[in-house]
Amino acid sequence: MKKIIISEKIKKYRRENNLTQEKFGQIMGISAQAVSKWERVECYPDIFILPDLARLFNCRVDDFFIFK
Repeated sequence: MKKIIISEKIKKYRRENNLTQEKFGQIMGISAQAVSKWERVECYPDIFILPDLARLFNCRVDDFFIFK
């Protein structure tokens, strides 16, 4: 069964950019708790935030939807 790896990508990119969950949340205008929930796959970011994430991490929106 394939799964979406948005949470893994967010965590990977955040760490590669030396951002804490709190700092990342401040940049994105969300709480550190929301970031934590994304990374633990308790929920996913709103689809409207994905372009901002892609710009921040210098990647494509598609990169968050690679299945594994």
